Amino acid sequence: MFRTLPETGDATVTVTVDGSAVRVPAHATAAAAVLLGEGVCRTTPVSGTRRAPYCMMGACFDCLMEIDGVPNRQGCLVTVAEGMRIERQEGTRKPDGAG
Repeated sequence: MFRTLPETGDATVTVTVDGSAVRVPAHATAAAAVLLGEGVCRTTPVSGTRRAPYCMMGACFDCLMEIDGVPNRQGCLVTVAEGMRIERQEGTRKPDGAG
């Protein structure tokens, strides 16, 4: 469904999304990195429904995920960095700062 634009020579970084290495443009967001793979960044606490990034501008909170061990991060607002660890957030939000 989603794909990157043709290569423009921009730098790339390697991040880990749910344990799998993904190479993404250095200017991309964590939410964009998730969209290049399975696309799911969290599940809902009541039904377990899978959610994907939606608005990509920080308004909807559908892209909440754990980034480098910090839960409840809005992936669309976080620029990727080399070695970043992005994990799907399952169910209920953890308290901020909880691992």
